[in-house]
Amino acid sequence: MKKKIPIFRSDEEAEAFVAHEDLSNYDLSGGQLVQFEFKPKGKSISIRLSEELLLAVQKKATREGVPYQRFIRQAIERAVAQK
Repeated sequence: MKKKIPIFRSDEEAEAFVAHEDLSNYDLSGGQLVQFEFKPKGKSISIRLSEELLLAVQKKATREGVPYQRFIRQAIERAVAQK
């Protein structure tokens, strides 16, 4: 039986744990996929949306576990990347 991942109170605790532990001994089945954003966001835009559309975007973003502005940015990135 594999060990449970402990709960960390800080990023530093998590980093120290990962640096010193063999994660193959731990149950990682409850993990979640996390997408990190590394590129700086140097430009700001303003966009007008209907209240209904904004609420729908916010609900969908919440279901996906991301802030709604990141959700909008990812939707734009996907649309631009499509050929």
